[in-house]
Amino acid sequence: MSETLGGDAPLLSHLLELRGRLIRAMAGVLLVFLPLAFFAQEIFSYLAVPLLAQMPAGTSMIATEVAAPFLTPFKLAMLLAVVLSMPWILYQVWAFVAPGLYKSEQRLAVPLLLSSTLLFYLGMAFAYFVVFPLIFGFLVSVAPEGVAVMTDISRYLDFVIKLFLAFGAAFETPVAIVLMVWAGFTTPGQLKAKRPYVLVAVFVIGMLLTPPDIVSQTLLALPAYILFEIGIIAARMLVPGSKQVDEQIKAGERE
Repeated sequence: MSETLGGDAPLLSHLLELRGRLIRAMAGVLLVFLPLAFFAQEIFSYLAVPLLAQMPAGTSMIATEVAAPFLTPFKLAMLLAVVLSMPWILYQVWAFVAPGLYKSEQRLAVPLLLSSTLLFYLGMAFAYFVVFPLIFGFLVSVAPEGVAVMTDISRYLDFVIKLFLAFGAAFETPVAIVLMVWAGFTTPGQLKAKRPYVLVAVFVIGMLLTPPDIVSQTLLALPAYILFEIGIIAARMLVPGSKQVDEQIKAGERE
């Protein structure tokens, strides 16, 4: 009986630690959400600026559901709280998994966690300040004559969230490349050889993740490809031995 309890003790302690980390993460999100909730209307108004700036004079956004004017800004405030709390959430993840990592893995994980958070924020900022004005300007300009552009606020929020996630994920490309090289799935040299396929792939992904217009597709594909090149450079610098592996592969091909 004592042996069984002894064997279960490590698992129980890990589960308790996981529960504690989850509670801390949720508490952090809640603390950020509470002040944001008071300014939910203002936050949504700021999010709507790129569209409203492109709409014809005298038009506005609409709400087709009774509770949408109240619930949609609060939904945005909650999502924003999760985004702003991401460093705290990732810290809780790190604190849980770090004891089980080797020293070399810990040295690699810390810059990857920091850079992934920063890159996701940069992707969202790029979408808001660069992509949104161009996309909404294009979509409003192609509206048929006599059609009033009046977007529902709930559908607008869903639309911009999709774009935020698409560009945030696209800006994670260097982190994904470093992880793949570090795990041994590929090498920087092999990735360089696949450049033409990657260029086609980013345009296809841009077509699937963005609205059906060439502007937004290109604005997602080009930064993603540039970040692919940055990821190759970062992998050579951060992953020990990657250059030697490429040289061994080339030597084997020559033989």
